[in-house]
Amino acid sequence: MYVGRIEKLLAYYSPVPLCTVNAQGKVTRANKKIADVFKYDGIVDYDIFALTGIKMPDFIEAAQKDKPLYIKRNDRTFRIGCTFLKSEVEKIDEVDLESVTLVLTFTDTSAYERLKELYNEERVYMLLVNIDNFDELIAGTSEQREIEIGARIDKLIRNWAADMKAMVVRYRDNLYELAITHKNYEEIVKDKFSILDKAKEIETDTDFPVTLSIGIGMGGKNLAETDDYAQDALDMALGRGGDQAVVKNVRTFEYYGGTTQSVEKGNKGKSRIIGHALMTLMNQSTKVFIMGHKSPDMDCFGASLGIYRMAKEAGREAYILLGEYNETLADIVADAREANEYEIISEERALSLVEDKSLVIVVDCHRPMLVESMELINRVQRLVVVDHHRRAEDVLPNQTLSYMESYASSASELITEMLQYVVEKKAVTRLEANAMLAGIMLDTNRFAVKAGVRTFEAASWLKRAGADLSVVRRYFQDNADKFKAKAEGIANARIYEGGIATSICTGETINTQITNSQVADELLTIKGVEASFVAGRNEQGMTVVSARSLGNINVQYIMEHFGGGGHMNTAGAKSDLPPEEILDQVVKYVQNELQKQK
Repeated sequence: MYVGRIEKLLAYYSPVPLCTVNAQGKVTRANKKIADVFKYDGIVDYDIFALTGIKMPDFIEAAQKDKPLYIKRNDRTFRIGCTFLKSEVEKIDEVDLESVTLVLTFTDTSAYERLKELYNEERVYMLLVNIDNFDELIAGTSEQREIEIGARIDKLIRNWAADMKAMVVRYRDNLYELAITHKNYEEIVKDKFSILDKAKEIETDTDFPVTLSIGIGMGGKNLAETDDYAQDALDMALGRGGDQAVVKNVRTFEYYGGTTQSVEKGNKGKSRIIGHALMTLMNQSTKVFIMGHKSPDMDCFGASLGIYRMAKEAGREAYILLGEYNETLADIVADAREANEYEIISEERALSLVEDKSLVIVVDCHRPMLVESMELINRVQRLVVVDHHRRAEDVLPNQTLSYMESYASSASELITEMLQYVVEKKAVTRLEANAMLAGIMLDTNRFAVKAGVRTFEAASWLKRAGADLSVVRRYFQDNADKFKAKAEGIANARIYEGGIATSICTGETINTQITNSQVADELLTIKGVEASFVAGRNEQGMTVVSARSLGNINVQYIMEHFGGGGHMNTAGAKSDLPPEEILDQVVKYVQNELQKQK
């Protein structure tokens, strides 16, 4: 009786729409103003879930935690205040859920929500547009064609900005900056950054299309910080090969596009500049430590030997940090040890030798989780990274010098180019030439993929420096067991709709990753296969996946979805899932992505 009187008084005197609800979720009383929320003659005895779409436990939790709930009705937004009827509840933590009565108040917050919506829509983001390989686009063209191509690209970007009513400034021939709103951003994401495809439709005098890289910064404390985010995003887009848009906010990166292979740069000027800068750093350092990624391959080791030669020519103590490696690297490491010329040491030995003015050079890797020794990197002030992989979000911190070119076939190719400018050809030993050529051949699948003009020029220089193809071929030989494992992996292949091939390699050995990659390469030779994914367990029982593509399917994006990465045509990942399960997930993901593109 007493509770009923309180309900009646609340309903009568409340200045806002109000109703009371019993433990069963039924409305027991409501005032006249409730008609502003629910357009009914009366809502008494109605179920509150049917009226609001909110379940009774959610109302009780909101009352216990004193937090509001929100609903939209009649083109308006209402904030629901939830409280217990105080006569029934002495302590919030002693609520009797069987007999509780809730008091719900509805406050019209439509104006505030609209203001918040307008604020969100009008938030300013900074957007940078870079014309990839602009110098290569106009090289060799007539002055008239150069003006024509430049004008068409400029018109495309300015019209795009005009459609968004965005401010646009052209800083250099190849770089534009736009100020856009959040509403503009949502529109271009919905449009899937169609400007990337429109740029490729522009006719040029080259054998590659016009591609753009876009960096968008959002969520900065001020415009300066947002602009820094945009620059970071653009650097990421360029580091991943261009022809894509990257969005950076305070916490994460998002990626769009990236369907075109990186275009090889015709000018080797950067190799010369980086080479001389690296020699200068070596001259300023007391010791040079060289390392690659864990479980190194021939490209990683060959690049390490090339850097070692530069360090010795600079007159510095040099050390190659080498941990565990698989059998495919055994012959080349044995040759290096037998030469008795190279200081190949363990992580423990490196940590005991490091000094304040030591220099660490990381090759064929740029991610902290993959390097041979993060502890050694943390001990020094000078760090150099030379890598050919597409840039990932987590990069090694505090880099003094960075040379990351995703167009390059391999780290060995990049270092071979630098060697040409900083050492005499005769200074490079036959072993070093063999190792770097083997590295190039490994990452290009013997010049079958990602091999550009500069790749062959680097290989030619190494051949003139003494590389012996018969020795290099020996490095690629498999023993009988590995050959049988590879053959079994090829025989077990399954072909799916969309040109997807998968296989599982049996056995848990240190060579699983190598066998996977070889099987994945072979599967691409099957007619109709566009991409291959091969999985198997390594010696630690972890599933490793190798992915290969002819170019129409971006395996880098696919492997990134599963925690890995790599290149558009060559990528990989590791997983705790069984090989069968991870491959099933990969196939479903790829087929869903292909379906979206139709």
